[in-house]
Amino acid sequence: MPGTDARETARTVTGSLELLPHLPELPARGPGADMIGRGAGLLVELFAQVEPSGWRFADRPGRDSRRARSWLGEDLDALEEFTQGYRGPLKLQAVGPWTLAASVELRHGEKALADPGACRDIAGSLTEGLRRHLAEVRTRVPGAEPVLQLDEPSLSAVLAGSVKTASGFQRLRAVDRQVAEETLRSVVRALDVPVVVHSCAPGVPIPLLRRAGVAGVSLDFSFLTERDDDDLGEAVESGTVILAGVVPSTDTGLSDPAGSVQGVRTLWRRLGLDPELLGRRVLVTPTCGLAGASPDYAKRALSLSVKAAQSLVDNPE
Repeated sequence: MPGTDARETARTVTGSLELLPHLPELPARGPGADMIGRGAGLLVELFAQVEPSGWRFADRPGRDSRRARSWLGEDLDALEEFTQGYRGPLKLQAVGPWTLAASVELRHGEKALADPGACRDIAGSLTEGLRRHLAEVRTRVPGAEPVLQLDEPSLSAVLAGSVKTASGFQRLRAVDRQVAEETLRSVVRALDVPVVVHSCAPGVPIPLLRRAGVAGVSLDFSFLTERDDDDLGEAVESGTVILAGVVPSTDTGLSDPAGSVQGVRTLWRRLGLDPELLGRRVLVTPTCGLAGASPDYAKRALSLSVKAAQSLVDNPE
C-alpha cells in the first residue's frame, strides 16, 4: 500500500476488505519496510543489512534488521487495533524463498541463489520465521484464520536462468524445477495455513505450484495467453483458487466493476468450466501491489476489486 501511516492504512484495508482483510506493507517508509527487507527481518538466525548494492547477509543483527522488525511490529499493532472482535480469514504476505535468494547477496557479494546450500538455509530460516509470525498474529487477532501469501515475482526468472549475477554481466544458472518445487512444498507443508503464491511476472509456473501444494495462485491476468489455458483449467478443477489480478495497480481510469472482470468470464467460457464455480474459485485483486499508486486511487482499487468479485457471484455468465 502507498504512504507511511500504518494506522490509517490498516483502517482503510479493514474497512474496504471486510471479508478478507490483510496485513498491509508500506515500503515507502524505507529499507526494512520493503518486501525484501521485511522478509530478511523474518529470518531466524540469519541476518542481513543494506549495502549500496542492496540487501546482503551479515554476521550479526544490525540496525537494518532491527528496523525491519520494528516496522513489522508497528504494522501488527495497527492491524490488531482495527480487528478487535474480527473472526474470519486474514491474509498475511511475505517474500518467498526463491525471490529472497535471488535478491539478497552473500557476504562475498554474489547472490545467494548461486549457492544451493544458502538457498536451503534461507528456506529453512524463513519457514521458522513464518511459523513465529503466524503464532504472533493468532495471539493478536484470536479470531483470525490466517492465509499466507508468498510473493515470488522472481520465480519465473529463477527457473528460466535469467536472474543476473551481482555484477550484472552474466546470469545465474537456472534452478532445477524439481528442486524449486520441493523447496516450496517443504515451506507449504510446514505451515498449518492455506498458502497462496503471488507473482505479477509473466510465465507463472502454475503446474509446479499446484504440485507443491499451494491453495491458490495469484497472477496478473494481462500476462496470460491461450497457452496457459490447460494449466489454469487443471488447477481450477483440482480445487486451486485463482486470484485474478485485473484491477490496475497504478493510477488510471477505473472501469465499471463488471467490465473489469469480463476477461475472467471470457476465459471461463473458453475453458468450458462450470459458471457456478466462478464465484467460488476466483478472487479479484489488483494486478500487483498498490505501493506505486496514490492513496486515493489505492482505496478506489480495493473498492472496485470487492465490487468486481461480487459481480462474478451475481452474474457468472
